[in-house]
This record gives sequence, C-alpha cells and structure tokens, in this order.
Amino acid sequence: MERRSFVRGAGLAGVLAAGAAPAIVHAQANIRWRLASSFPKALDTIFGAADEFAKQVGAMTGGKFQITTHAGGELMPPFGVLDGVGNGTVEAGHTAPYYFFGKDPTYALDCAIPFGLNSRQMTAWMYEGNGLKLLREFYAKSNIVNFPMGNTGAQMGGFFRKQVQSVADMKGLKFRVGGFGGKVLERLGTIPQNIPGGEIYQALEKGTIDAAEWVGPYDDLKLGLHKVAPHYHYPGWWEGGPQLSLYVNKKAYDALTPEYKAIVENAAANAHVDMQAKYDGRNPGALKQLVAAGTKLHAFPKDVMDASFKAAMDVYAELNASNPAWKKIYEDYSNFRRDANLWFRFTESKFDDFMQSQKL
Repeated sequence: MERRSFVRGAGLAGVLAAGAAPAIVHAQANIRWRLASSFPKALDTIFGAADEFAKQVGAMTGGKFQITTHAGGELMPPFGVLDGVGNGTVEAGHTAPYYFFGKDPTYALDCAIPFGLNSRQMTAWMYEGNGLKLLREFYAKSNIVNFPMGNTGAQMGGFFRKQVQSVADMKGLKFRVGGFGGKVLERLGTIPQNIPGGEIYQALEKGTIDAAEWVGPYDDLKLGLHKVAPHYHYPGWWEGGPQLSLYVNKKAYDALTPEYKAIVENAAANAHVDMQAKYDGRNPGALKQLVAAGTKLHAFPKDVMDASFKAAMDVYAELNASNPAWKKIYEDYSNFRRDANLWFRFTESKFDDFMQSQKL
C-alpha cells in the first residue's frame, strides 16, 4: 500500500496504531544558527554560557538544531551584537544589554543599573514579576526576542593604580566601566571609558586609563589586571546583579516550531543558572590567588557610596521625566526592588551578615 494513501485512509488514530507517528508528528527540520557573543573565548565562564546554551539545544534535539558560537570580533564587533541580531546578520547573540545604553538607557534595565537588583532579585523580577513581559515589549522595536542567560552575581569595583580614599579621588579618573555606571560616575567627575573585555589590560598597562572594572576575581585574574593596578576596590555598586541576555532574531524565532521554541527557552534558563554557579564556585579561590600575588583589597569609602547613590537617583529622576520607555519599565523595576529589599532585610542580609562574621 502506498504510504500517502495509507495515511489518508487510516487517519491519525490509524497512524498512531501503526507506529508511524514518530516520523510524522515529531519530525523537525535540521536547523543551523550562528550566535555572536560580545565576549572573548578566554573568559570561559561568561563566554561559556553561550557554549552551554548551544550544547543543550543540540542535545535536546538529537543534533538536529545546531548553533555555532563565535567570540566578540569574529563575526562582528563586541558591541555590534544588538544590531547584528536585529537585522538578521546572525540568528542569535549573547551580550550584556547595558552595553547599548547609548542607544537608549532602557536597555540597561535588562542587565544592571547602579544600586539596582541583586542577582536573585533580578531573576525573580524577570520570571515572577513583570520584567520579561515589559522588556519583550521594548525589544520588539529591535526585532529581537530576549531571554535571561546568565548572571555574574555582585561584582567587584575594579582595579585602580592608586587607592581611592575619598570621593575627591574619583574626579578626573579615567575609568573603564561598563554600561550605565558611567553615566552616574560622570556626576562625580569621573571620565568613563567603555572598552571591550579583550582590550582592557592593554589600556590599563599603557596608562590610557587609570582604573578598570570587569567582573570579579575569576575573570579579573585571567585578564591579569592586578599586574598593572594593585588596588582592588569593592563593591561594584553599579552591578549588584548583572544579567546577561540571549538575543534571538524575531524572524528566526517565529520560524521555529513550538517544540524548538521551548527548547531554546529551557536551554537559555539552564545556561542562566549554570553561569552564576560557576562564578560563585570559582571566585573564592581566585580571590585568594589575587591576594597572594600582592593585590590590596579596599572597600569604597562611605562618601563615595553616598555620593554615587545620590547621583544615581538623580539620573533616574531625569530619565523618568524625559524617556517614556524608561519610565514605564523603571517604575515596575523600582517597585519590585523596594519590596524585594524589604524581604531580604529580614532574611538574606541578616543571615549573611552573621555567617560572614563567623570563623568557620
């Protein structure tokens, strides 16, 4: 009996009974995507999230959906990922959305803003709050569907050639600082520089900049920043919980079957958890190595923290008055932050403060 006639005559029930369903119902096309990262391959934790995502997509589709990952600069400049995905040059990208605050400060709300949400709060806002819904609406203008894909946890404040002893020391400082933090630091007289990760060491070594932040001990050790700037300040108040994002071109995403869309979503969520687990597991040992190599640890002085907080709130007030997209999302973000901090005040922060004071 000819297969086509058999299917027409038997109907779906007959097909299922005959065992022919897997080849028909579950057939999926072979797909090949390219993913452009904003990061160098040497940073295995942050670039590695893209590799983990691609590996999981391949595994969950039996190899039918293959994604090749490309470091910043291979297919496009590190800061070209937003446009590259939006215009369809590549199907996907992995980046820190605050890199694009120059196009619209609202992008930073998909990553980190000074004195914003910590990593757990950010994940809660995205998945349980309105974060993902609001940001999906915002990204529609860029032809992008976004997914949370990684978080470093709270970052360090960076390496400085000279110790910062007061807010006066921030004036005139040429500081490599990613994303939105630079807009706030400008209010302190600092001169922010937005330099890709792969170029930071050379700029600090040559004196093009006076200080640089990147992520935290594990990645910073790899970049070797402590060799040219011995003072390591903390915390990175501009990145209390920076989220990385998977960008997918909307046309490419819409062409996927529902099954493949679910696989993309779940593979991104897996990479999201995996990335922070790696940072939390590897940063302690790296910090010990940095201190053993002569790195000097310093908390930012209180006047620096106070002046920075005030400057941040001033910037947000101005954006609320001038940028409707920012105002719509920030209002929800700030309400969530208020309630989340109220809860953490009674639980997480008190527990952490006590445990970190103990000698275990």
